[in-house]
Amino acid sequence: MALCISFGESSTTTVSAQVLLLRFFEKTIESFKHNVTNLFCGVLSCKPVLDPDLRRTGGQGMDAVVGDEFSNNKQCDGGGGDPLVFNVLDSMLKGSLDRLKSMRDDISLVKKGITGCALDVNCAGNEAIIKDLCLGGKLGPALWLRSKMIQKGFVPDVLTHNYMVNGLCKMSELEKADWLIREMLDKGPSPNCATYNTFIKGYCLLDKVDKALHLFSSMAHSGTKPNRVTFNTLLHALCKKDLLTEVQALGIWDSILEEGTPMDVISYNVLIHGFCLARDMKLAYSYSCQMLKMGLLPDVFTYNTLVSSLCKSGKLDEACYIHDVMLRMGVAPDEVSYKLIIQGLCVCGDVDKANGYLNCTLEKSMIPEPLVWNLIIDGYGRCGDICNAFAIRDRMLSFGVVPNVFTYNALIHAQVKIGNILYAYFLKKDMLLKGLFPDVVTYNLLIGAAANAGHIHYALQLYDEMLRVGCNPDMITYTELIRGYCVKYNTKEAEELLAKLLKSGLLIDHVPFQILIKQYCKMKEPDRAFQLYRKWLTGNKRLSSLEIWSPARTVQNY
Repeated sequence: MALCISFGESSTTTVSAQVLLLRFFEKTIESFKHNVTNLFCGVLSCKPVLDPDLRRTGGQGMDAVVGDEFSNNKQCDGGGGDPLVFNVLDSMLKGSLDRLKSMRDDISLVKKGITGCALDVNCAGNEAIIKDLCLGGKLGPALWLRSKMIQKGFVPDVLTHNYMVNGLCKMSELEKADWLIREMLDKGPSPNCATYNTFIKGYCLLDKVDKALHLFSSMAHSGTKPNRVTFNTLLHALCKKDLLTEVQALGIWDSILEEGTPMDVISYNVLIHGFCLARDMKLAYSYSCQMLKMGLLPDVFTYNTLVSSLCKSGKLDEACYIHDVMLRMGVAPDEVSYKLIIQGLCVCGDVDKANGYLNCTLEKSMIPEPLVWNLIIDGYGRCGDICNAFAIRDRMLSFGVVPNVFTYNALIHAQVKIGNILYAYFLKKDMLLKGLFPDVVTYNLLIGAAANAGHIHYALQLYDEMLRVGCNPDMITYTELIRGYCVKYNTKEAEELLAKLLKSGLLIDHVPFQILIKQYCKMKEPDRAFQLYRKWLTGNKRLSSLEIWSPARTVQNY
């Protein structure tokens, strides 16, 4: 048996080996009984002379005496035997039979135990296989193995079923997941909260919040109580659909508190995030206060959510105030906090204050990503402050942050804004030396600068260079070239380029037409301006983009 087990044989093979071993012992014992009987029959036919002293020992040393009698080959005659010999024979036979019975009982127990153990191991092994199949996305074989186990009377546990439900939800097989949960309710095991949470998350990922809410309400009928994960999943889905301020969503939150379910910081963060998405800062602040009353301290995610919403709304003073509150509450702002504030300040034009927050990050040994540096460089560039723009670039290099294409585009834009076209062109060459390739924004900036300065030939050279390096022009590229032609009063080439733009399939707006119409108005040719306007209306039925300008107003202006 030990040999079979050591070689990894199955339980059936092991039991078969045990039966053969039992039969071997039975034959050996039967042979031993036969030999001993014949031997003692021969002894009983003799008249051994036994020492009287030995009789007085009560039979002790009988084995030695019997051995001596056989070794001396004494003469035997007929007649009866001594009773001690029969006692020895009975004792030996009884011991052998007892040992045989004990061996049979042990083998029977081992056989029963090994069979049960094998079944348990087989069931656990199949459950492990199902889990591995689900993790690998092989739900078909996993469901097939489950059905085979049920046919043999073994039902996988709830954890194994949860693996299958999770796999089906990830593959958007919600109908099969619903069938599997119904099977669990019918045949067992009963679904637990994790089962329903997985199914609810599957509906939410497919934006089926109504079905997720229906499943949430059905949990009570099955005797399963929702937990924090259930509510957080639903709240997050409602936030994405901007439904958090609806009565239904707030009703769920109230039911959470009424049932006494312990809420955590994550639950409040999800709720506050939903109110911020809905631009309802009053409710966001209200639930932040409720969070504190419940003994839960806001974390960095709570404050970042508030800061992000305030920055998007242009309320930079309040965003900076929230930053100060974080420090007073002992919550250290992270890189996301500073990134949000710096970006908001740069958009609003307060670049110096943004630079101050950049210094705060550096003092705290937090080196921002290139995007933050680029925002400040671009902010100074838009203000025409070239010195500070390049100073930030140099400081960026000193902290080991490598400039990228967006960094150079911001610097080129700063040079173009003050009319330093030559320096802007040198920056493009520096990009190539650093192993960076100009993109369409780089070329559009340079082409636009050359066109506005009346250097149409240089703008066309840059356009040809774009095509050679495989950089596809966009609508802005053609618009800037059209502007360059109009600056030189070359309306014929401008209209040809406009026709090429119309045939390119690019999505265009009113700007190219507006440039040409203004040029015709300058040239005192209102008829051509009106024809171009009608051409625009004929080719584009969308009038919304024309609402910001009118050819009649353009003619009056000139």
